[in-house]
Amino acid sequence: MSDASFDRSAPLSGEGSFGDYFALLKPRVMSLVVFTALVGLLVAPVSVNPIVGFCAILFIAIGAGASGALNMWWDADIDVIMKRTARRPVPAGKVQAGEALALGLGLSGLSVVMLALATNLLAAALLAFTIFFYAVVYSMWLKRSTPQNIVIGGAAGAFPPMIGWVAATGSISVEAVLMFSLIFMWTPPHFWALALFMKADYHNAGVPMLTVTHGRKVTRTHILVYTILLAPVALGLALTPVAGPLYLATAVVLNAIFLKGALDIWRRDETAAEADNYATEKKFFKFSLLYLALHFGALLVEGILTRSGLWTMGG
Repeated sequence: MSDASFDRSAPLSGEGSFGDYFALLKPRVMSLVVFTALVGLLVAPVSVNPIVGFCAILFIAIGAGASGALNMWWDADIDVIMKRTARRPVPAGKVQAGEALALGLGLSGLSVVMLALATNLLAAALLAFTIFFYAVVYSMWLKRSTPQNIVIGGAAGAFPPMIGWVAATGSISVEAVLMFSLIFMWTPPHFWALALFMKADYHNAGVPMLTVTHGRKVTRTHILVYTILLAPVALGLALTPVAGPLYLATAVVLNAIFLKGALDIWRRDETAAEADNYATEKKFFKFSLLYLALHFGALLVEGILTRSGLWTMGG
């Protein structure tokens, strides 16, 4: 269970460096947010002034960083227990919890206001909702109350391409919804694979991850089901104007590999998994990162080629 003695309001020893404060923003997560938001912006069927586009991506990135800081402030009591997160700035005592909260709130306000000024109110509203959803709905509520935490909470990570699209067009379309859905459906198998070989962390911290509440066998089945449901979403995006033959070929290959990996995990038992230190699960988790990056990478390449006149979408 989580360490009740951790007081978020209490100052911690040590003075953080610039790197420690930057780490509060979860730069690895921010890089994925920036990339998917950039794709959403660039594949939109309108021309965006380069300066406006740069500002939009910058403020979306700042908003993502704000979410990370708020999450680290709230989760400090369980982060200190989990091996994967114990070295984060707040539980490690490098940054005061109150500083993380202040940074998160300050950057949240800055990012939303500036995105509204740089683009439009709808994009800013979506960014504000995303920050709220991740910090409050997911971190403060879902994460510690239900094994469906990552299923519902995954929406927070799925909004960036939609925000990028809306920043460019001022409206939401089928393409934006499908890009959102691709990340939303990808998130559960991605994180459940991680949970399979990190179960002790979640158990010790009292986080009701599916592996803790229902066991690894049920989790393996859920990974397979969600991977099967993910495939038509990924392929469906190929039928929209933002995708073409390159994306379609990429999606077919990647989803075939991802389905094979999910089947391999589903067929596993704990004896085999423990014998090879969850090698299959770790391989699936690592590939899931490549899976998402290559889907959006294919969209980006086709979008750039189309704008340059070197490619006609749909062949």
